[in-house]
Amino acid sequence: MTMIDLGVLFAQALSGLTNASFLFLMASGLSLIFGVMRVLNFAHGSLYMVGAYVAYQCVVWLGPGETSFWVAVAASATVVAVLGGVIERFLFRLLYTREELYQLLFTYALVLFFTDFVKVIWGVKQHSVSRPPSLAGHSVVFGTTLPDYNLFIILLGPAIALVLWLVLQRTRAGRLIRAAALDREMLETLGVNVNLLYLGTFVVGSFLAGLAGALITPVAAIVPGMDAEIIIALFIIVVIGGLGSFWGTFLGSVIYGLVFSFGILLMPRFSLFAVGALMVAVLILRPTGLLGGRALK
Repeated sequence: MTMIDLGVLFAQALSGLTNASFLFLMASGLSLIFGVMRVLNFAHGSLYMVGAYVAYQCVVWLGPGETSFWVAVAASATVVAVLGGVIERFLFRLLYTREELYQLLFTYALVLFFTDFVKVIWGVKQHSVSRPPSLAGHSVVFGTTLPDYNLFIILLGPAIALVLWLVLQRTRAGRLIRAAALDREMLETLGVNVNLLYLGTFVVGSFLAGLAGALITPVAAIVPGMDAEIIIALFIIVVIGGLGSFWGTFLGSVIYGLVFSFGILLMPRFSLFAVGALMVAVLILRPTGLLGGRALK
């Protein structure tokens, strides 16, 4: 049996962690929305796709460069957050009292709509965005060369996880969000504007999707259908970590990223099978997920 160099394993681990950080940015919004609103939002991947296209369009308008890239990231996250707010306020809110099947069908309709929308506006041709000049170089980490942009993404994921955790645990809004996840009717009885809380939660979740969509543009092709590819991974992550569990989502992202990355190295044809098999094993042994039952903690 051929021995694999430790440097290759380390490089593969860093690649897996980079992927995990991207996935966490997206999955955290999906998990937050489900944890509070109990809505399985299949259109979350579409918001991520729209964020990528908006970032691309901003760079086209502003031209490549350091400032234009970060302006594009901020603009795309903001635009998608506003879009998410409009969707929640004028569409989702009409479905909260309906059966879950209606919500699923509605989010699937949104997926179809946004797929055709980006085709009409930007066509079917692949697009890409250059890395910001400050992160275009490479660094050597324990003998492994790693793009600075990937290193930035690896550090950004845990940083955003920490910020979200502090907001959920140490602020009044966070306490209300956690309370809404447990008992919406009780909050309404206490005079809390739950509709506004739901709107804010959906906006934050959409903001994270748009942010992830913008940040992934330098390392992935912007193309119609990129939402369908990612939404499957996101649901595998939240199932592994536990639906509605914040740290479960973080753990699920890391596990998915590493298993998929090492799966490509060791079993290229079965890398997706490996994460799928892991999800099945979790569902059988622990149906609530690894950290299920610890919603938004």
